[in-house]
Amino acid sequence: MKKKLFAAIDVGSYELSMKIYEISSGTKEWKQIDYIRHRIDLGTESYSKGILSYERMDELCHVLREFKQIMDSYRVDDYKAYGTSAIRELHNTMIVLDQIENRTGIAVEVLSNSEQRFLDYKSVASAGDGFEEIIKKGTAILDIGGGSIQLSLFDKDTLVTTQNMRLGVFRLNDQLKQIGAKPSHTASLLEELINDQLAVFKKLHLKDRKIDNLIVVDDYVAPSLKQYKEKNSSTYGYLSKNSYLELLEGGFFKEMTSSVVISSQLIKCTMETLDAGFIWVPGVTLCDGIAYDYAVNNKLIRPEHDFEQDIIACAKNINNRYQGSRKRGEALEKIALSIFDATKKLHGLGKRERLFLQIAALLQDCGRYMSLTQVGDCSYNIVMNTEIIGLSHAERQVLANIVRFNHDDFIYYEAIASTSTIDRSEYLIIAKLTAILRLACALDSSHKQKFTNVKITLDEGELILRVDTDQNIELEKGLFDEKAMFFEEVFNVHPVLKQKKSI
Repeated sequence: MKKKLFAAIDVGSYELSMKIYEISSGTKEWKQIDYIRHRIDLGTESYSKGILSYERMDELCHVLREFKQIMDSYRVDDYKAYGTSAIRELHNTMIVLDQIENRTGIAVEVLSNSEQRFLDYKSVASAGDGFEEIIKKGTAILDIGGGSIQLSLFDKDTLVTTQNMRLGVFRLNDQLKQIGAKPSHTASLLEELINDQLAVFKKLHLKDRKIDNLIVVDDYVAPSLKQYKEKNSSTYGYLSKNSYLELLEGGFFKEMTSSVVISSQLIKCTMETLDAGFIWVPGVTLCDGIAYDYAVNNKLIRPEHDFEQDIIACAKNINNRYQGSRKRGEALEKIALSIFDATKKLHGLGKRERLFLQIAALLQDCGRYMSLTQVGDCSYNIVMNTEIIGLSHAERQVLANIVRFNHDDFIYYEAIASTSTIDRSEYLIIAKLTAILRLACALDSSHKQKFTNVKITLDEGELILRVDTDQNIELEKGLFDEKAMFFEEVFNVHPVLKQKKSI
């Protein structure tokens, strides 16, 4: 059994932290062997000024150099360092990252919000069997950060929606300072600031779902509850709603830092809005999610939860929200993936790109909710402005362009590069997946899902699609060649539609 030492570094709004893990390959065994934290307030300067002062930058690099020395002393095999919202929202992010690497030898990558929350979500899943049991009932995950919170809903093991709200601890603290809030009024003012957005979330997404459990991921309340456990020998992490409110109303958090007070109020307001009966604070951090993701991606441990299905579930929920046809989406998904799998030698794309195609097939018509004449543009705007947990901004841009060009004329690289950050490799992914999606849509031009079976064969410059149906497919045949032209252009293979009537 091979063991690997891995370091996970979180350059957060509130603190710098590093955890070192020993991961045993081929098992579920991995353990934390060190945890180093340094309190540093990056968020206040980042959110208010958009730059870091000389003193703050110097402190940041000094601590990261110490992290590097600790990693060297442990002889870690690999590491990952990520910056979150405080780095992401700087005006000079690229300059700061370059300075960090030159001064410390540590390469820091910046996570998009959806990537960060997905890793936080994975950190909860890594906490043990409790996660799988809890999400069998109605469950919400409240992920509290310095700049924003993420609220995600589960229904019968499935992630059904996730939304980001600008209710982060540092943002709320800044608002309280602007208001000039008196300490005695802090709780009531926080409730007014928080409940307004939570009420909208409840109206749009909760509907008739019953939420039994609230899982909390944060760097503020979790350590305080851990101390409470040590003093009272109680079960850390699991509390009933009434027990939590008793702690809050009894002044347990009152004398603590403003960050802890604000986070405790966020939890209270969320529990009350969702009417959750129990709270679970597993005490995990982003570092745990980073390590778990690394171990799974490098096949060192076996995941128990299918996170890809959560991404797909989010896409289906978006399609639902914009009143897309579930049956058509599922039919196009099946056909598009069949074409993808049959043409691997042509496109050379992998599992991640297959997921993009699957999501694009589900969302390709979402723009019809806004306009029947500007479907491509409207679909693009919906995807670009709707967070899909687990996808980076760059990946969402790829996805948005696939659904756009499924309806609109394809724009070639020079034109698309002049108005976006898409690079050549992303452009080719867009072209290939658009070609496949257009071909799949050609088999359902009537929107009636006429085909019970599609068999796809790649043979000497032709892609033969044999469809099994007794229905009249005159419309599909008539429009097929026009819709298949782009596939032929991209892959230099001529698609052919053949009908086999059922006996």
